[in-house]
Amino acid sequence: MIQYTIRRILMAIPVILAILMITFALARAIPGDPCKSILGEKATAETCEKFIIRQGLDKPVVEQFIIYMKNVAQGDFGTSIRFGRPVLQILIERLPTTIELAIASMTIAIFVGIPAGILSAVNRNTGIDTATMIGANIGVSLPVFFLGLVLIYIFAVLLKDTPFALPPSGRLSPGVSPVPFYVVYNLPVDEESGRFLFYTFISKLYILNSIITGDWKVLGDASKHLILPALALSTIPLAILARMTRSSMLEVLGLDYVRTARAKGLSSRKVVYKHALRNAMLPIVTIAGLQLAAILGGAVLTETIFGLAGVGLSVYEAITSRDFPIIQGFVVVIALIYVTFNLIVDLSYAILDPRIRLD
Repeated sequence: MIQYTIRRILMAIPVILAILMITFALARAIPGDPCKSILGEKATAETCEKFIIRQGLDKPVVEQFIIYMKNVAQGDFGTSIRFGRPVLQILIERLPTTIELAIASMTIAIFVGIPAGILSAVNRNTGIDTATMIGANIGVSLPVFFLGLVLIYIFAVLLKDTPFALPPSGRLSPGVSPVPFYVVYNLPVDEESGRFLFYTFISKLYILNSIITGDWKVLGDASKHLILPALALSTIPLAILARMTRSSMLEVLGLDYVRTARAKGLSSRKVVYKHALRNAMLPIVTIAGLQLAAILGGAVLTETIFGLAGVGLSVYEAITSRDFPIIQGFVVVIALIYVTFNLIVDLSYAILDPRIRLD
């Protein structure tokens, strides 16, 4: 298992290097002048020249990339052209929103999509199967931006004065302010240290921070604000997982060992969950890992629609303002998260099927 893990980690290194290179090249391929985008159209040629020199954009692209790689190796993603702040600080402030959204969306997709697929497979060619697959086909066909607007209209407009009303945007209601856990527990922090950055990151995960501090008002408010964007973002992964689970379960349920288990008189529940589901999990786990990419990609639209200041919205704003350091830093971090989850998926194969360790 250790050799298998090391092999997979080593295979991920070239992928990460390729991501760094492609992101760097694509960021500079975006049409437009970063000087005009940041300083305005009335910026003079002299001002723009000083701006470009100050940002290091006058150097050859290859030299810029070498400098960038050296800085990234030291954990330095550069300074935002637009805000004049380190990209790492902005990332620590914005990434928790996207992480909370991704976890909530993936949780909904897994805990609704997989049971729906199992139910559909067990009740093949019945009304339950037909209704489940029709729902899955509708779900996979609805764009995130359309579904998001529909959900806002239903729960924030039509149901505005009912107990079912949900907030249409933002992470917290006005007047609701979470207290960081390190303040509540008087933890010693030095604002220049890496520990402070870590504490800040955790405290920006409002749901986790409110659980740690026991602030149930913030927990309830943050959870309510997360429901609509999580529902909108989870629909497509949920539908895909339901269809894949159905397909995989139908294949396994037709195998000899499952028929033998039924012939022995085992209950239907034991046959499905103990014998069939585990052997059907490999393709399901693969699809679940791939859907993480869809969730991170869909976060751009979802965060824009619901006004969530996360990585997705930040990347969108950085692209429109030609803020190269933010584009590069945020996209690379998202890619690293994706590669990490793919690595976890690969390692889970070895747990689900021990034969893979020997390949």
